[in-house]
Amino acid sequence: MTDLAALYRVEFGRALATVARLVGDIGLAEDAVQEAFADALRSWPERGTPRNPGAWITTVARNRALDRLRRESAREGKESDAVLLAPPVEEPEMTPVADDQLRMIFTCCHPALAPESRVALTLRLVCGLRTAEIARAFLQPEHTVANRLTRAKAKIRQANIPLRVPPAHLLPERTPAVLACIYLVFAEGYFATDGPEAVRDELCDEAIRLGRLLVALLPDEPEAAALLALMLLDDSRRAQRRTPSGELVPLEEQDRSAWNRAAIREGLQYLVSAAERGRGPYLAQARIAGAHAVAPSWEATDWAAVVDAYDELATWSRSPAVLVNRALAVGFRDGFAAGLAALDEVADHPRLAGSNQVTATRADLLRRAGRTAEAEIAYRAAVAGAANEQARAFLQRRLDEVITGR
Repeated sequence: MTDLAALYRVEFGRALATVARLVGDIGLAEDAVQEAFADALRSWPERGTPRNPGAWITTVARNRALDRLRRESAREGKESDAVLLAPPVEEPEMTPVADDQLRMIFTCCHPALAPESRVALTLRLVCGLRTAEIARAFLQPEHTVANRLTRAKAKIRQANIPLRVPPAHLLPERTPAVLACIYLVFAEGYFATDGPEAVRDELCDEAIRLGRLLVALLPDEPEAAALLALMLLDDSRRAQRRTPSGELVPLEEQDRSAWNRAAIREGLQYLVSAAERGRGPYLAQARIAGAHAVAPSWEATDWAAVVDAYDELATWSRSPAVLVNRALAVGFRDGFAAGLAALDEVADHPRLAGSNQVTATRADLLRRAGRTAEAEIAYRAAVAGAANEQARAFLQRRLDEVITGR
């Protein structure tokens, strides 16, 4: 029997993007895809899983949307819509058009939408993340994100925002938001905020696919190349981030000989290309990923280059998460006491109030500094605050090591 929860994560965004393109209504498409998954939950245990589960979901969702249009056909102007969209009787199962999700991302990033709504809408409609997952990714209350999503979808409907990639002269104003959306898709896959798995492979793969599409669409945009470089360099380590049983493996303990060298080579090529044409936040992050990718060992990591790249990144973004990661890098460059001091400078930032990042980073720095009693307290708090099961298990292992080593 197919794991419907896993299928939902993989296929929700693809099905929604395809159905929305066909019916021209995001809300109708979203409802139809939800109904298709409900149909699968009811019928597959009895009838068995179809040969192509994703295409089945898309086809059923499309038919549900068409049924809705037909029921509304009595309203003026709806009859022709229903007739035009009606499929032939013998039509085979549908598969999504290749760039439907890129089209959906550009729609979600329309300038008429509030900036804070664009990424949330993309994570919901393109990636199928639930509202609670998006709220954790944004470090915001769930009801705040739910209201934001509702307003954004209403805005798309009321303003008649088209479901398309915009013409060339409108691409520059939309590109920064699209880059941010694609990167957050990758980040949610690479560091899952919730659930049983530490990594969501389908989101990593989808983000890289979208990144390639964007580079093809915008070959002269250095930050598009830098983003793809960043994702490829990070992704080269993906297989080594987990044991066969799914447990997290920290970067310093990974088998570097098993990293994906083809992805590293390609990522470095995009990094060089981007660096020759400009600067930006994704280039700074790609430099960090590149420093780790080329280091022959953890001990040989060029921490001065890493901190320098974080300093550059901080000129583009004052995200507190960036400053927390910088503090850890400072600890390896200048000593763990210096890292803790740098962490103290950002620890009380209001945007980190609902995050476990500061607590886990403090625990790590305290452990490395040999302050085991304080590290034990910090690790206990970090374990209690971890939402992801594998992250919690990793922190628990570190806590056990601290206790055993005392």
